[in-house]
Amino acid sequence: MKKENVWLSYSEEQKEELKKVCDLYKKCLDEGKTERECVEVTVKLAKEHGYQDLADIMKENKSVKAGDKVYAVNMKKMIALFQIGTKPISTGMNILGAHIDSPRIDVKQNPLYEQDGFAYLDTHYYGGIKKYQWTATPLAIHGTVAKKDGSVVTVSIGEKEDDPIFVITDLLVHLSQEQMAKKATDVVTGENLDLLIGNTPIEKAEDVEKEEKEAIKANVLKLLKEQYGMDEEDFLSAELEIVPSGKARDCGFDRSMILAYGQDDRICAFTSLFAMFEEKATDHTLCCLLVDKEEIGSVGATGMQSAFFENTVAELLAMTEGESPLLLRRALANSMMLSSDVSAAYDPLYASAFEKKNSAFLGKGVTFNKYTGSRGKSGSNDANAEYIASLRKVMDEAEVSYQFCELGKVDVGGGGTIAYIMAKYGMNVIDSGVAVLNMHAPYEVSSKVDVYEAVRGYRAFLRWNF
Repeated sequence: MKKENVWLSYSEEQKEELKKVCDLYKKCLDEGKTERECVEVTVKLAKEHGYQDLADIMKENKSVKAGDKVYAVNMKKMIALFQIGTKPISTGMNILGAHIDSPRIDVKQNPLYEQDGFAYLDTHYYGGIKKYQWTATPLAIHGTVAKKDGSVVTVSIGEKEDDPIFVITDLLVHLSQEQMAKKATDVVTGENLDLLIGNTPIEKAEDVEKEEKEAIKANVLKLLKEQYGMDEEDFLSAELEIVPSGKARDCGFDRSMILAYGQDDRICAFTSLFAMFEEKATDHTLCCLLVDKEEIGSVGATGMQSAFFENTVAELLAMTEGESPLLLRRALANSMMLSSDVSAAYDPLYASAFEKKNSAFLGKGVTFNKYTGSRGKSGSNDANAEYIASLRKVMDEAEVSYQFCELGKVDVGGGGTIAYIMAKYGMNVIDSGVAVLNMHAPYEVSSKVDVYEAVRGYRAFLRWNF
């Protein structure tokens, strides 16, 4: 089935709304380059739209009722937003789920060292990356430093025009004959992804005769102390992420696309939020769930495999229908979900990796992946036909442009999302997101049309009275 490029189908009013949506989306990307920052952005927007912190409601021993809007945060890296419907929660929810972590490079716990006239931070990459893509490109440091005295310092260096930026060096092409003969996976090793951060020795005090052995490292520590009150041992309790420096930008002469870091999967997270904030009174309870750790298997206390979501729904049930493990199971099993995650956009320069008629294309609307996984659908949630038929009807009635696709050729590769985890509750789940070029690269490409259609599609799903 051929899907047309959506650009020419819009009215002037829709084009204006598209521009507003994409401008807000780019702003959110700029402010949310880490999972913590995404949660901060989400909480700020949620409060502006009348949401209350569930923790405050529980502390004051209050309850919730139909029409109330609440949010719950888990360890500052995971958040769930709910709009309580007129029907009991146990009859099911309309859930939009996305992840807010992105591939990046993390700073190790004992990272700072000096070698042959340079100071570096030792690193470990997070998620699936092509390591060579991260060399010789402007980088920033974002994160949090927690100190023993209980204070917490927020770090963001490399985004302002007058900030310094950082880099991971690469070997000059003149000396790269041996390097360039290697497989792409071996061109740059994980141990060589260390961040260059300094080259100036500390100035020796007049009353000190002893020369500093690691004078460049000492100078970096001096600067960290002056600017952040940070000692070397504070790296032990720091979470510092190395991400590309710079803002999300329009891409192309026609400004039809967006080039930015972290669009996998913040493109689905923020569009889900935008849709959620527009909804008024609803029958079913609505939920927008933004999670951490998807890029490394959804593990840990802030990943989808944690009990946070289940526990939060249990708290809401206790406030509305009474404490009951059975009601919790019913609420989850009766729910409908879009696991909102990106899909691989067809790239004609690498056509051999795709099966064209089952590929997602930029500019042709929101995507649906019946299954993900790899080679024989391993690790996949495979959505059932009846659920897909219902979603087709919902999208067609809302005049949303959508496309069904898969992640490349059968034997080439594959990927996974949080869908299979939510499916364990017995709910209907399908992957639905936005096609992206350069997935997992430092800078990814999306179509403004698809951003807008994702919002429209998620709106239609939230309004679905299944």
